[in-house]
Amino acid sequence: MDQRKISEAAFYTFLLFFFCISQTIRAQQHTWQEAFKVLGIAWNPDGTLNRTIQIPMVDPTPYADSKPAPIALSQDIYLSPYSKAYIRLYIPLNPPKNQKLPLIIYLHGGDFVLFSASTVIFHNFCNDIASQFPAVVASVEYRLAPENRLPAAYDDGLNAIFWAKNQALGIGGRDPWMEYADFSRVFLLGSSSGANIVYHAALRALDFEYPAIENQRVASESGNLNRDHEFCNPISGGTYLGRVFRLPKVYIKGDYGDPLVDRSVQLVQFLQSCRVPVYYRFNQGGFHGIELQDRKAAQQLYDDMKWFVNDVYANLKSEDISESDQLHSSY
Repeated sequence: MDQRKISEAAFYTFLLFFFCISQTIRAQQHTWQEAFKVLGIAWNPDGTLNRTIQIPMVDPTPYADSKPAPIALSQDIYLSPYSKAYIRLYIPLNPPKNQKLPLIIYLHGGDFVLFSASTVIFHNFCNDIASQFPAVVASVEYRLAPENRLPAAYDDGLNAIFWAKNQALGIGGRDPWMEYADFSRVFLLGSSSGANIVYHAALRALDFEYPAIENQRVASESGNLNRDHEFCNPISGGTYLGRVFRLPKVYIKGDYGDPLVDRSVQLVQFLQSCRVPVYYRFNQGGFHGIELQDRKAAQQLYDDMKWFVNDVYANLKSEDISESDQLHSSY
């Protein structure tokens, strides 16, 4: 299988990088302690976290007669017996019989430290994508920091890509639901910190044919890094920067009401300089995670994703990133 197909990278950003909570927000400076208090997080002396916020979770719905009636079917598939990482796999309630569907590998947001593939808001989001496109969606349950420091989440994202490739090749058998997937149309999708994971996993995947990484060891990030570390800033240099020009087409979405949007704009400009085909939309107003809470914003994203996946706007061209609320391309 063509490696560029399996690592086809589509990522949208509420903001791509939400790693350092102590970011200056306009004129007001906030400490990470204040941010953690808002998020219901308490830091323990041993480097672990107490997550006191009550986050609604939901089980998968593998049967059409589940109650309440699902809009898509879902099941959990573990990636490895050695970790808690798994795939929550979604298919439409009534998949087309004579049509293969794009496979979208999704990485959820949560500052690298919160949430799950089973969190209600992300579960509903993947349900919508599976039913509206329609598509096969593989939502990745990755390991959270700080108990599992970066690049553990990148490893789990990469393992999800390898899992998809194994499914395509029939290695170890193929899940019956994956018979609906078109393995020539595989896309990576991430929101917030999940988009950061997508970016790094895609770059790492470019150099792999078919590796087994479960027993590999890589250096973990320390607790004394700033926002210009390669895990936080995609254009600061680092191990994989030289591979960026090899990325396939990319979609980036942001909102100017998000105080961290500048990094998304910088990433678009950087990808343009690397001659990567990049499609982007930056809306006036909005806020971090608006697509998960506002139906109009969600529909705009779904429409953009359909165009991106189906490549129906190949003639669109614009270099003016200042024109907001419009879909642009540069390639």
